[in-house]
Amino acid sequence: MKTGRLGQLREQYHKRLCHELIRIRKDKKKGDYLNFADGDSRISSKIARGIGIRICSEITAGRISGQTAGKLFETITKDFIASAFSLLEHLRPGVWQYWIETDIAKFEQYRDLADVVSELKSNEKLAAVFGRDYIVKPDILISREPVSDKEINKKETLLTETDHIARKTPVRKANSGGSWPILHASISCKWTLRSDRAQNIRTEAMNLIRNRKGHLPHIVAVTAEPLVTRIASLALGTGDLDCVYHFALDELIESTEESNDESQLDMLHTLIDGRRLRDISDLIFDLSA
Repeated sequence: MKTGRLGQLREQYHKRLCHELIRIRKDKKKGDYLNFADGDSRISSKIARGIGIRICSEITAGRISGQTAGKLFETITKDFIASAFSLLEHLRPGVWQYWIETDIAKFEQYRDLADVVSELKSNEKLAAVFGRDYIVKPDILISREPVSDKEINKKETLLTETDHIARKTPVRKANSGGSWPILHASISCKWTLRSDRAQNIRTEAMNLIRNRKGHLPHIVAVTAEPLVTRIASLALGTGDLDCVYHFALDELIESTEESNDESQLDMLHTLIDGRRLRDISDLIFDLSA
């Protein structure tokens, strides 16, 4: 069966994860399990193993620290998103940039926070009172560059330098000198999920929602977590996140069905039917909206 270009990129994404990140952990008490599973959970290990078998031709044994694994997952996922989203240039034209753990004060909707950052850095008393938690650095950010008048007038003259209209919109580069990219998406990228990580993602999302001036960027999460009930701690409900995306949803579905665990299966159907859980390939198209 012929695979389209996006499907090929998804396969390459998985191959890179298998080569650089996915490892077999060997434990005398727990037995062998993949490093995105919870070794203390039989069902987590079983589902993760099923995913690994489906996306990896070979998995090596070894240990990667949690922090290193998280950074690798961010980088590899960012590279996949950048490559795949560029294929939709005809659906969502623009000059796009991709960032890892960058201060949101660098972007148009949050640029007023730059003054707050400056004040907090110079005044420890204020920092102690207000804290710095609302000046977040999401795992992956996607921004769009403002557009030049030349590009705006590409098909016909819509604006001239003497027109006294459209002088405030950040989309027009002439209004800001092009120094403030517009934040298009914030992506929390979590190799695995625990309750504290889910809460951190929600807190980050609320900060993005409350502190913006302008349109809200896409706010999503990507994870490799094999336990659907843990994914549910983040995906259930509405308001904080657009959606949660799994790095291998089809493979998760097959592995969960294979496990015959009713609680995991029931929750999986709840999340998918409720439009709260999608595959990372869906994210590429959702970003074009």
